[in-house]
Amino acid sequence: MKASDTGWRHLLNSTRYSLKGLRSAFRHETAFRQEVGVSLVLLPLAWWVGDEPLEWIVLIGSWLLVMITELLNSAIECVVDRIGAEHHELSGRAKDISSAAVMLSLVVVAVTWGLLLGQKFIG
Repeated sequence: MKASDTGWRHLLNSTRYSLKGLRSAFRHETAFRQEVGVSLVLLPLAWWVGDEPLEWIVLIGSWLLVMITELLNSAIECVVDRIGAEHHELSGRAKDISSAAVMLSLVVVAVTWGLLLGQKFIG
């Protein structure tokens, strides 16, 4: 690391790389684009479902967990695909495990939103 790559410059470079990653995921990953679309509905809906700031954080945080997990899943798939196109048991396992992580994060969303919606409508 160069001395000039510390402090504010490092922060700016890291932010630029992160934004580049988000643009790349949006451009190349269908699931991520779909999740961004769902975000346009869920994020405003969270303000209506939640009655207090902690509930808003839990609702929005559970959805952000899905998006974060999807980004990590996509990154793992990119690395595995970079290694080679031929089928390998470990490559398949890595992709399956990262896909399972996305699925579990969706379960967290379903339970979180389901409980808070139930509390709002059922009491």
